[in-house]
Amino acid sequence: MKSVLSIMTLFFGIFVLSIMYPASLYAASAPTKIVVTFGGLSERSGVLFAAKDAGIFQRHGLDAQVVNVRSGPVGMAALASGETQFHAGSATGASIGAMAGGLDLVFIAGLINKLDGTFVVNPSIKTLADLKGKTIAVQSIGGGIWMFTMLAFEHWGLNPERDGIKFRVVSDQAVIAQAIASGTVDGGYLGYTFGAQMERQGFRILADLAKLGIPYQGLGIMARRSFVDRSPDTVERALRATVETIAFINDPSNKAAVMRSLARGLRLQKVEDAEAGYEMMKVLYDRRIYPSVEGLRNVLRLLGKSNESIRRLKAEDTVDDRTVRKLEREGLF
Repeated sequence: MKSVLSIMTLFFGIFVLSIMYPASLYAASAPTKIVVTFGGLSERSGVLFAAKDAGIFQRHGLDAQVVNVRSGPVGMAALASGETQFHAGSATGASIGAMAGGLDLVFIAGLINKLDGTFVVNPSIKTLADLKGKTIAVQSIGGGIWMFTMLAFEHWGLNPERDGIKFRVVSDQAVIAQAIASGTVDGGYLGYTFGAQMERQGFRILADLAKLGIPYQGLGIMARRSFVDRSPDTVERALRATVETIAFINDPSNKAAVMRSLARGLRLQKVEDAEAGYEMMKVLYDRRIYPSVEGLRNVLRLLGKSNESIRRLKAEDTVDDRTVRKLEREGLF
């Protein structure tokens, strides 16, 4: 009888601990391995760097590998093959094109839901009209930087074909900054971190795109709908970690840690060079991490002008916000 009572007491104790300390038991179990890819090297991806470095993914039972890919098509191919589970990026020709091509890809969260960043030009360019006939750097045609640029041009009433604006494909933002500095191109989109560096060197920030108020799925989390159906717990843990990381970034006591993560992720020579990006991270990320249907509709309209398959897509069909809705019902944000 004593041994039976002891066993019952033990099980009761475990039950109580599981209620009182679910996160501890969660972390103690073997973490689920996930791979998260991201494209552009800017402060916009800083949420991933901070989540990894601060152990927030781990705290939610995830062994996350965060991998930079050079282009959207590489990220989409990795998702399609099952090599990765999530991609953090913008609505671009690659992601929307993959959806139009039949991949069951959806935005499961939206972290930045408007155009943001800086448009940097050489000092001789003083007005928007001066962009006519100039050469502008992009990372790829149809990619995120191209999309940012085209939406800004549309807002400004500029048409590259009509106004003789040429695009030159270079590489990531660090290389774009070098191309502007060397005079290889006349200007281009840069995030706030690299934009602030260029401004200190005497180059002109022609516009802060966030002030234009253009709806856009600037940074979202993408996954295959079949993965969301198959692994809802993993998706939920990833989004819980994301919400916690946004709160972590906005806590002033974590400034030094976030700046170190951003400097490391962007391969900056000095941690203090990350300050401009850090300050923008605090205001860029939405706490209600819903995908932006309006921002996606903007992208479909732009890309659909030259692509019938994209023109047939509905913005509502490119999102799956069931996990975000669950988190909101629970009061997470």
